[in-house]
Amino acid sequence: MSFARVRALVVVGLLAVLALVFVVVALVRDTQSEAGLAGGCPEGWPIADVTLRESKDVKINVLNGTEQAGLAKTVADDFRNRKFQVKKTADEKKKIDDIAVLRYGPKGVGSAHLLRAYFLDEAGYEYDAKRTDDVVDVVLGSGFQQLATTTEVNQSLADLGPPQAHPGSCPKRED
Repeated sequence: MSFARVRALVVVGLLAVLALVFVVVALVRDTQSEAGLAGGCPEGWPIADVTLRESKDVKINVLNGTEQAGLAKTVADDFRNRKFQVKKTADEKKKIDDIAVLRYGPKGVGSAHLLRAYFLDEAGYEYDAKRTDDVVDVVLGSGFQQLATTTEVNQSLADLGPPQAHPGSCPKRED
């Protein structure tokens, strides 16, 4: 056998071993299998649903945190026109000065993320780890003008990136 053939076989053999090492390292460090199951989650931590929802799958309550009468109903109609599931409208006892405040629990993380885009990420949020439903309360404040347009929502979602689990909770995505 010539020296060129031996050298070629050695190079091909080294490349095969190197490829095998990369495959093994990739399999060992793979975290995708744990992401959907909240693997490694400490006991007692809530499982946060970080699946970005479509508007038709998002359940909301619209609450008026202003002195302006009928604001919750008007904005609820706006949300219905955008295919959201509006469960109820009401007046909030505590008035707020912000644009809006989103209140939700672990099952509403992905839904609240979408709603943040409708307020161009200017809405405050109140995460309650003990809340068990998937409904997001949208409390409108005196700084509210209007919901974002479809183009603004899409741009805001791109800027926000994917939904993230809050500290003290473990992410779970529905596939």
